[in-house]
Amino acid sequence: MKEIVHTYALTKKYKDTLSVQNLEMVIKPARIYGFLGPNGAGKSTTLKMLLGLVKPTDGEIDLFGKRFTPKNRIEILKNIGSLIESPSYYGHLTGKENLKILQTILDVPFSNIDEVLKIVRLDRQAGKKVSAYSLGMKQRLGLASALLSFPKLMLLDEPTNGLDPAGIQEMRELISSLPKKYGITVLVSSHLLPEIDQFAEDIGIIANGRMMYQGTLENLHNLDKSKSLEEIFLNLTGKEVSL
Repeated sequence: MKEIVHTYALTKKYKDTLSVQNLEMVIKPARIYGFLGPNGAGKSTTLKMLLGLVKPTDGEIDLFGKRFTPKNRIEILKNIGSLIESPSYYGHLTGKENLKILQTILDVPFSNIDEVLKIVRLDRQAGKKVSAYSLGMKQRLGLASALLSFPKLMLLDEPTNGLDPAGIQEMRELISSLPKKYGITVLVSSHLLPEIDQFAEDIGIIANGRMMYQGTLENLHNLDKSKSLEEIFLNLTGKEVSL
């Protein structure tokens, strides 16, 4: 398969505001695609359209080589895991019990629970109530939830938000391992350029709903070798990059 995701003139308009404008996004298999842009650039809206949570005003979406339609939405979403905004849990239940509920809904093997808990390094805290989890542990449990069906594609929206440096490093290592070990394609949205620069292979930069750059991270660095990556970002978006 040449492309996991391909959008064509994808557009979302809210009343008189264009949140996403004629977006063409191309994501190749088993790679990490960094979706970068200032806050309010249209990143979250794009991810929600890819999940069928928001209906596009115009344009088309192809996922796994198929046109995404209301008829095949459920079939396609079985191959997608997502961590959008802050994940919600039952605080009075343990991490493993929360995953058991999702495992039943998704109808995936029970053995997947222990496997994903090990991957996100929560196997030793699986019996602890989620209300006692730190923010980093909750984020890792969210990643475990997204991994539970071992999807072909994962959509992660600002997965390091609110984490301390150690938590950010741990999340970064976990995300980086997914394409290499499991063949999972990962789309990570962020407004933090240095964060995306750490692990993304391909990158799309969005500003005011428009794709300003799409290509490899290496080529982005080479756009103007006399300028820093932050200066290149500023030229593309017209906004300061978050550090």
